[in-house]
This record gives sequence, structure tokens and C-alpha cells, in this order.
Amino acid sequence: MEEGKGTVGSINLSQKDEEEKVNLSGQVHHLPCCIKFNGPCSVSHYFKPKPKGIEIDGLAVEESHFRGRKLQGTTISLPNGYSGFVLGKKKEISGKRKACDLSEGRSDNWEMKAKFDKLTYWNDDSPPSKDDPFLRSFHWFAVAEALHKPVNSEDLAAAAVALGKN
Repeated sequence: MEEGKGTVGSINLSQKDEEEKVNLSGQVHHLPCCIKFNGPCSVSHYFKPKPKGIEIDGLAVEESHFRGRKLQGTTISLPNGYSGFVLGKKKEISGKRKACDLSEGRSDNWEMKAKFDKLTYWNDDSPPSKDDPFLRSFHWFAVAEALHKPVNSEDLAAAAVALGKN
């Protein structure tokens, strides 16, 4: 690719083309490792999480093993208004590419293959807790919402009073 040329892409999250997309809630796992394989595998045949029957910091602990290593995790819901998506590269219809896409670099078009609103994250050396970095990262959703929330005149007046500037 030539220097200065970028990638043009799109992500299609609509469901209008097909019936309801696959819902993977409760089947999405965030593992503390890197798996260098991309293809089909009968994961549910080998990876069988079981509830431990205890709660830590209000989180129901689950246990499983992966390649002989004990994992402890918990299933969490994504915050209200958020969804997770599994994306796949969209197959292009031959000859339907725009000339501007070709001149600006390569084109990547993605579409939603499945969605989820719950996921299980796993630790390899400790039980899950509210202090886990993965779980703490969810606090950024509230920060982002506060930063992007529209400000109205009542908010400005309250801030002025709080700062002592009538």
C-alpha cells in the first residue's frame, strides 16, 4: 500500500438481511491467554465451566480447566445500552467496488454475525473480584457517558453556583 493511503471500511450491524442473528450471551469467554488458531473447534466438548457455589464481591465464581490449568471466572452482563458483536468479513459481490475505494487503499467491509449481552471472563491465578482490571475497565463506560452527555442551562447554572460565580 502506498504511503499516505489508508484503509476504507464499513461495519454493518443491521439485521434486515436475515432473520435474527445468533445470540451468544453466556457463551462468550475472555481467556487469560492467546490462542493462535482461527477455525472451527468443538470447544463445548472440552471446555465445561461449572459453578463453584461461592460468591466473592457479589460475583458468582465459576471454575474450569484449559490445557490443564485451573481457571476461575464469573459471568457478567454488559452495561445497559451496550451490546457485544461478533464481526465477520463481508463477502464482496465481484465488480461492485467503488473506484474511490480502490484509489484510497484497500477496502474492509464487516458485518454482524452474532451478538451478546453477557460474557464470562477468566483469571488463571486468582478468583474473580471487583478489583480485576477487566472488570474495572467497565467504569470507563460511565466516564464516556458523562463526557458525551449534552449540557443544559440548569447544569451550567449549578456549576456556576458550585464554583461561586453567580
